[in-house]
Amino acid sequence: MLTPETRARDFPSLTGRTYLNTAAEGIPSLAVKESLLQYFADKQLGMDGRDPHFAQLAAAKELVGRCYDLTADEIAICSCTSEAYNLLALAMQFKAGDEVVINDLDFPAGATPWLQESCPATVKVWKSVGGALRIEDLVPLLNRNTKLVTMSLVSFFNGFMIPLDEVTATVRKNSSALLAVDVTQALGRIPLKLDDVDWIVSSTHKWILGPHGGGLVGVPNRSAAKLTVPAGGWYHLKDAFGAERFDRAVSQQGAAGFAVGMPNFPAIYPIRAALDYIMKIGIEAIYKSAQPLVEMCRAELNKLPVELLTPKTGEVAGILAFRHPKAEELHKKLHAKNIHVMSHAGRLRVAIHGYNTQADIEAFLGELKASL
Repeated sequence: MLTPETRARDFPSLTGRTYLNTAAEGIPSLAVKESLLQYFADKQLGMDGRDPHFAQLAAAKELVGRCYDLTADEIAICSCTSEAYNLLALAMQFKAGDEVVINDLDFPAGATPWLQESCPATVKVWKSVGGALRIEDLVPLLNRNTKLVTMSLVSFFNGFMIPLDEVTATVRKNSSALLAVDVTQALGRIPLKLDDVDWIVSSTHKWILGPHGGGLVGVPNRSAAKLTVPAGGWYHLKDAFGAERFDRAVSQQGAAGFAVGMPNFPAIYPIRAALDYIMKIGIEAIYKSAQPLVEMCRAELNKLPVELLTPKTGEVAGILAFRHPKAEELHKKLHAKNIHVMSHAGRLRVAIHGYNTQADIEAFLGELKASL
C-alpha cells in the first residue's frame, strides 16, 4: 500500500517506531496538518471564511457518504459518537414496554444511553460466547416490543466482526426494530457493506487517521421519517429564525437532525483531509495490504500460551486481543522498545493498519515470545 519512501514522507512520526495501537488513536498523515493550517487561514478571514468552511463540510459529507454508500444529504457530522448516540436516544422517544438489544462486546458509548434511569425502555444483552456473538442467541431477544438493536461492526474489545448480513436478516424477520451500527473500528480499514442499516456512526480519530471532535452519522432516507431529533439549537431546525421561532421548534428529519449547532469546523477540515487521503489510497488496497499481517499475527498468537480473546477462526478486521500473565510488565517493556500496543486490565490489544509492515509484526511477536 505504501512504499518505504511514501510511508516516511506521509507518516514521519512512524520512523523508528512500531505503532500497533490505531484502534485507540490513529497516526494522521501530513495532509491532516496542512488542513489544520488551512482552517486557521480561512478563519482569519472572519465572516468571509464561512464559504470555505461550509465547502469543507460539504466535501467531508460527500466522502463519508461514499464510505457508507449514502448521499451527502444522508450524512451529518456531530462532535463525537457519544453525542450521536445520545441524540439517537432522544430521537427514539422510548416508552415503557419498549425494548433495546445491546451486546457485551460493545463500547460504552453504544450501550450506556439506554441504561440511564431516565430511559424507560427495557435493555436486553446479547451475550458473547468464546469471544463471538452467535445469531442463535440473538433470536430469543427479539420480539414485537424490540425498538432498537445496536452494535459495533467490529468490537473494540477483541476485534470480533459481526456477520452483518445475517444479523440484519434476523432482526428484520423477528422484529420491526431499527438497526444501529457503529463502524468506528472498521471505517478506513475494511470495505463496508451496510445494506438495510437504519443508523450508522463512526468516530474520526482512529482508523481514518483523522482528528478528535467528529461523529460521522449516516441515516438513509428510507429511515429518516423514523428518526427526528427533538433537540434545541438552530442548525438542525427547519426554520430557526422564522416568524414563529419563539412559538415552536421543528427539527429536520433524518441525518440533518443530528447536526445540532454550529459545525465543528476545526475538526471538519482534517476529517475531510484524512478521508481524502484514505480514499485516494483505497480502502480495498488497505485491506489487502494489512489483512495478511493480521492473519500472520493471529496464527502466531494461536501457537503461544496466551489466552486469545479474539476468535481463533473467522473473519476479523484489524484488531487482535489476548490476555497475558504479566500484561502490564510486558506493556512497559514493549513501550521502552518503542513498540506501541494497548494494555488494560490484563488485556493486550494489537491493531494493524495499512501503514504497518511485516517488520512491525515480527518486532512485536519477537518481544512477546521472549516474555513467555
